[in-house]
Parts: sequence; C-alpha cells; structure tokens
Amino acid sequence: MWKETLIGMLAGVFVFLVSQGLDPAPFLLLGGVLLVFRFYFQGRGVEKSLETLEYTGEKETVAPVTFADIGGQEVAKRELMEALAFLQDDQKTRDLGIRPLKGILLSGPPGTGKTLMAKAAAHYTEAVFLAASGSEFIELYAGVGAQRVRQLFKRARKLAQKEGKKNAIIFLDELEVLGGKRGKHTSHLEYDQTLNQLLVEMDGIKPNAETRILVIGATNRADLLDEALLRPGRFDRQVKVDLPEKEGRLRILEIHTKNKPLAADVDLEKIAEDTFGFSGAHLEALVNEAAILAFRLGNEEIGAEQLAEAIDKVILGEKLERKPERQEVQRVAVHEAGHALVSETVRPHSVAHLTVTPRGKALGFMRPSGNEERYLYTKEYLEDQIAVFLGGALAEELVYGTRSTGAANDFEQAAHLSKEIIKSGLSPLGIVDEEYTPKDKINEVFTRILKEQEERARGILTAKLDSLKQAAELLFKKEKISGEEFRTILQKTA
Repeated sequence: MWKETLIGMLAGVFVFLVSQGLDPAPFLLLGGVLLVFRFYFQGRGVEKSLETLEYTGEKETVAPVTFADIGGQEVAKRELMEALAFLQDDQKTRDLGIRPLKGILLSGPPGTGKTLMAKAAAHYTEAVFLAASGSEFIELYAGVGAQRVRQLFKRARKLAQKEGKKNAIIFLDELEVLGGKRGKHTSHLEYDQTLNQLLVEMDGIKPNAETRILVIGATNRADLLDEALLRPGRFDRQVKVDLPEKEGRLRILEIHTKNKPLAADVDLEKIAEDTFGFSGAHLEALVNEAAILAFRLGNEEIGAEQLAEAIDKVILGEKLERKPERQEVQRVAVHEAGHALVSETVRPHSVAHLTVTPRGKALGFMRPSGNEERYLYTKEYLEDQIAVFLGGALAEELVYGTRSTGAANDFEQAAHLSKEIIKSGLSPLGIVDEEYTPKDKINEVFTRILKEQEERARGILTAKLDSLKQAAELLFKKEKISGEEFRTILQKTA
C-alpha cells in the first residue's frame, strides 16, 4: 500500500512541475532506462533462482514414490506405464520406428494422485524429476513466463547430466493456467507468449538427444487447454485419473493405515463402502483425522468410532462450538429422520449414519450407504432421490405444522435432479432442447415432477409417523445413530 501511495505522490509532484514549465523529456528518458534495468534484473533474478533452487523442491529426500505406493488407480497406472516404455527400452523403440512420446496429460478431479503418478513415473524410468505449477509462469512483465519455461527445460538437461541420467521428467501442475486456450486473455498477452514458448520447447525435444525429456502435465479441466497442446507430437497420450472405486478405496486405506495401530473392531472394507466419492487425498485426510481423534482421547489404537467420526469431519468439517437451542436440535432430528425414513423405504439399507452434531454449515446430516455405487441413473432412481431430499422438510411439516430454512439446500438438490430428468430425455417431453422447446412446457413438467415426489414422500412419512417420531427422539438423545439402529426402530414399529 505504501508503494502505491508513494508513486501517487511522486506522480502528482511531477505533473505539478511540468505545469510550471519543467521539461519532462529527461525524466521520461530516465524512467525508461530504469524500467529496462528492472526488466533485465527481473529476468536475471528468475534465472538465478532457477539455478539456485534447481527446481528441486520436488526432489525426493525420503523414500521415492513407486507405483506400488499408489492405490485405487490400476487402470491409470497401467496406461501410464505403457506410455513410459519408450524411456525404458530405447533400443527396441528405435528398431520398431516408434516416435517417442513427448508429453503425457494426467486429467481428473483434485486429490486423485496425479502428482504421485508423475513422481512414480520418474522413479519407474530412473529419470530426474522437476516440478512446477502453471501459476509460477504467469507474471505481469512480458517475457518473464517464457523465460522461465526456457530455463526449466535447460535446467532439466543440466540436472540429468549432473546426475548421470539419460531421462528427465518435467511435471507441470495446473496446466490449464499455463496452457489455456489462446485469445481468451485479450488484455494480457503474457499468457499466450508463455504457452507459445512451451510449444516451442516441446517441439524441440529430440528422440536421439543426450537427455530424453518427457513432459507430464496435470489438470482438473482438460476442456480449457489449447488445442495446440493436445495435438499429436506434444501431449500425445491422455491418462484419466478418476475417483477410485470401492476396491481402490480399500487399497488406499490399507496403504495409509499400514503404519498405524488399528483396533480389532475396525473394518476397512466397511469404511471403503461408506466413502463413495472420496478421492485418495480425502481418504488420507480421513485416516489422519481418525488418528488425531484417537490421540485426543488418549487411545493407543484407532477405533472404528474414530474412523466413522472422521468421515463426517472430512465431508462436513469440524464441529461447531456454538450449540443450537434444544428446540432447534429437536427439529433437526425430525428433519434428518425424515430423510432417512424415505430413503430406507425407497431403497432398503441405504442409510449409513445419522447425526445432529453441527458441523460446518450443516446442523445435521444423513450419510447414505455406499454399498451401491452408480455411474448411470434411471428415471426411477432420480425420482427416489428427489423424494429423499424432500423428506426432511415434509417431516418437519407433519410434526410441527411448519417448515424451516434448513431445507433450502435440499430443495436446490431436488430442483437440480428434476432438471436432470428433463435434460436427459427421461420426462414425458422426451428429448428436449432448451432453445426450441417452449419454456412453459418445461416449467410444467418440472413442477409436476417435484409435486409428484412431494406427495409420494408425504404419503410414506404419514404412514410411518410413529417410526419417524421414535427415530427422531432417539437421534435427539444420542446425537448420532447408525443405520442399523435406525432400521431396528423401523422393524419394531412396523
């Protein structure tokens, strides 16, 4: 802030002096010279920092990462290892006339292990490993980003020669920042210049060079990348690194718990089942949070209760210090019991856990069971889910006669699924196009879907009102109950 203030004051004094007849030419010339010197030393500073740091922030000082250390990504690992074969068997590659790959793109959600895969690739091919983030190359001053790209490739070759290795892997994280589609930044051509330099450097990679360089990029948004990056001869191979399935989650949990004392009641397969949608980073955080909870309790082992608590913490956040009023907690208990009752009715054994412990922005939470992982959804499944979302507000209405603002997010989710039914061609409208299908027809079907599921959920809750009240009462007293406890109540009151 003080710099901006000083610049403003000097500019004001300069304008005043010019207005008094001062010749501005010498000052403008001096300012231009100072800018040139600043740019020069800025570039020298970049070069010096690269020479000093050698991009070795990612050089392993502990045991290197191997593919055996990465769980839940068997398909991605296999594809990546196949793509790396040319670095391992150079002679066979030349004999078959194969053009070696210059770049491999790892794409997928955050936390799925893309950086670990790149490190494992370096160990697998006995290559030096240099890493940089896309945001490191974007600067205010034109040409600095391009210079950093040149220095990165230069440093890779020098480091490989220094360590006596033939291969070097350059890992570029957040590639969409560096390699975004050109022409999108009309007021800042530095982006385009930096990308152009990366394209030039990748084109300059020679298969018979003394140091063979492979560029591995990672991105969460492959759709934002410039087409020139993805053409053959640059990022030739794209490897999808998706969220792990149940078996993959189990393998990841086994990796992260192998050096941790687990109690006899811990069932990692059950934890893997209940963590549908978790990435590898989420699972690592889950195990770490469970260990912290055990430490706070003074336990020598991590128990099933701490792991279950950690799941809620990873999903929703830390418990809130502020405790809601008694009446609020009772209403939340009814709300969550309403969700659970509708869910168990339309999909038996779908409830894993209920809690009224406030976390993050949620005063309560019903965690669904993950024993049925889906990637395609039918109309019936989506309608069931809409009924579950509406069950909380309807339960409040039946017990208290009114609804509350706690259902706002539920209504958003229900509306989103109703739109999904229409967009997917699963509604009575059939295949629709938002531009050509009349809005009134879409609105009519949208409203009908929500109304039908609202009446359906109300019927389920009305028929089992005693079960709803007993489950809500137990949840209020205990603050959290398991899906098995909830199903026991339903059986007793059936």
